[in-house]
Amino acid sequence: MNHSEATSRGDAALRTPLCDMLGCRYPILQAGMGGVARSELVAAVSAAGGFGCLGMVRESPELIAREIASVRSRTDRPFGVNLIPAATDPVLFDEELAVCLDAKVRAMIFFWDVVPEAIETAKRAGCRVLYQVGSLAAARAAEAAGADAVIVQGVEAGGHVHGSVSSLVLLPQVAGALRIPVVGSGGFSSGASLVAALALGAQGIHCGTAFLATQESFAHDLHKRRVVAASCEETVHTDAFAINWPPNSPVRVLSSDVTETLGERLFGYKAEDLPREAIAMEDDRSIYLFSTDSPLQSMRGDLERLALFAGQVAGRIEAIESAGEVVATIARDALAILSDLARKGANA
Repeated sequence: MNHSEATSRGDAALRTPLCDMLGCRYPILQAGMGGVARSELVAAVSAAGGFGCLGMVRESPELIAREIASVRSRTDRPFGVNLIPAATDPVLFDEELAVCLDAKVRAMIFFWDVVPEAIETAKRAGCRVLYQVGSLAAARAAEAAGADAVIVQGVEAGGHVHGSVSSLVLLPQVAGALRIPVVGSGGFSSGASLVAALALGAQGIHCGTAFLATQESFAHDLHKRRVVAASCEETVHTDAFAINWPPNSPVRVLSSDVTETLGERLFGYKAEDLPREAIAMEDDRSIYLFSTDSPLQSMRGDLERLALFAGQVAGRIEAIESAGEVVATIARDALAILSDLARKGANA
């Protein structure tokens, strides 16, 4: 057996029906982080065998078209686009989705409240739909509305968090109840966690924090460095970063001077009650304290006080690597673990 045949045979241990659905080599999905997941990151993940996803929440149709074209100029591998119906003006959302479908992207990844009309529109155009959810009820609603797969987010995830149950509990619950593929999200960044997700009934993992802190990510270097320096205990689950999103929308961020000011009151904040204090700028757009904007390379100002999104898995991120290295390491370590388990089973 030559090296390429051995590699192909080894990869088969990780190949799930989700890989066939999305056209990727490994069941490793990069989260569509708004602002952070631009074309350079998405292309790097997909080219390495994972499945990249543009984070295009509330972006203009023109920018979305440019970013899709930019990904395709960097790689011929499939990728998806993330949009959030519940957090986007309906007219803008329809325009965003139309651009994606006209460009014939492989898959749409939606998040937050399940909106059947969005699923129907994408499916009618021949697009695959993955819906990110935070509860069994929402997972069932997404399946009933025609989603091809669900991404099940545990409460340990970074960014916006739509549930209250850990991945270890929620993932097998949803996998056991649905007929469509399930993907684990929240706490996944390693080969061991991929194997664990597969054992819990998932067909892949969905990683945000691990890809935020990569060289190709559009996150500001300050944000990347903070992720690398953080421990698992240094995140805060709160709904204080409320400006720009629907009410009652908790997030998980790294602890900071801003989260320290919250004291013991981490929940119960409303966007309309928060002061509009501009602390940063992006071009001519003011960015407010307690908005859902995270620090990007295109921003200037008091970036340390913005939402430093990260999951509890930040404590496992030890360096700012290339996205391709992250994909390769997860896949390599997962294959090694599976091989070791098979060897132990044969010797039992």
